[in-house]
Amino acid sequence: MSTPRPGTPGATRACPHCKATILESASVCPACRGHLRYDEASILRDKSKVVPLRIEGTLVPPAGDAFEYAMVLSIRNERGEEVNRQVIGVGALFDGEERSFTLQVEMTEASGAKARRKH
Repeated sequence: MSTPRPGTPGATRACPHCKATILESASVCPACRGHLRYDEASILRDKSKVVPLRIEGTLVPPAGDAFEYAMVLSIRNERGEEVNRQVIGVGALFDGEERSFTLQVEMTEASGAKARRKH
């Protein structure tokens, strides 16, 4: 996996609020929802955001003993190679408890002179 240079599509930086790794172009941190930019271009970019994937689910353990869970996210490229894998959260569920999860992918069009893919 290669890290894009600053100013290119996919370049990242640390959120000044929560220190999560976010896209350099983000106007709102997807982790802490802190606002990073208030200029007109950022507002228009946020309005053009699309959500091509959203999955929601709830875990309810079978009656009886406690059950542990680990939420793992894996991202693969077009060749099926894993480019990122992270444990998002872990925990235990006891009888009568439940956990709800939402996975959402947000996309915006890359802009600027460096946004065109080089062949």
